[in-house]
This record gives sequence, C-alpha cells and structure tokens, in this order.
Amino acid sequence: MTYLLDTHTLICFLRVPGGLPPQVRTLLEDPESTLAISLATPWEMAIKVGVSRLDAQDILDDFDAILTRGNFNLVTPTVAQVIGSGRLPLYHRDPFDRLIAYQSIDLGWTVLSKDVILDAYGVRRLWN
Repeated sequence: MTYLLDTHTLICFLRVPGGLPPQVRTLLEDPESTLAISLATPWEMAIKVGVSRLDAQDILDDFDAILTRGNFNLVTPTVAQVIGSGRLPLYHRDPFDRLIAYQSIDLGWTVLSKDVILDAYGVRRLWN
C-alpha cells in the first residue's frame, strides 16, 4: 500500500517523530512502506515560509536530500488531478490539501493526516 503524507505529517516526522500516532510513525519508519509526498507539499511550505506562517526553511533547503534519505517518492500532480482538485467542493479552503485529497482518491492511496476535513471528500485517511 502507498501512503501519501500530508504536509504537517512530513514536518512532524522530520522534527518531532514522537508526536506522531504510534501506527503512523511505525508506517513511516518501516522500510517496506511505500511513502509518497505530493509536489503540493514543498510548494505549500515555500509559500508559508515566505509569508512567515511556517518556520521550515531548513526543510526546504534540504528537500531533495530528505526525499532520498526518507525513501519518499515525489508525486507530481497530473493536469487531471489539478483540475479535479479545483472542482472539489470547498469543504476545505486550502487548495494544497484539496490537491492532496484528490491525488489520494485518484491514485487509491491512503493519506497520513490529522486533518479530519479530508474525510468529507471520502479519502482513506489514517491518523491513530
């Protein structure tokens, strides 16, 4: 099974892995898990760093190495996924979260996220 990390999940895993639910942390640390990060994640982080809403410049500066060390697959959204995410109901106001939600639905992957609003889209979400 492939797991798509929400932005906050990646940041927590890199900064305070003990703050993750045990099941999520186990999946992230299991070399058998297939882990993916949407291209929306570094984009969202860069915007939030740029407007001083997030202190993660160090993660952005080292992003390619983090992908390699963590054995994360970077998933580039397709045009259809971008359009599909834009057509989702506005249950969630964050376009990055809607893109992650749509990618997970389109690809049949489980999202590792504490964001319960994603449930309104029918995504498979794990956070316990």
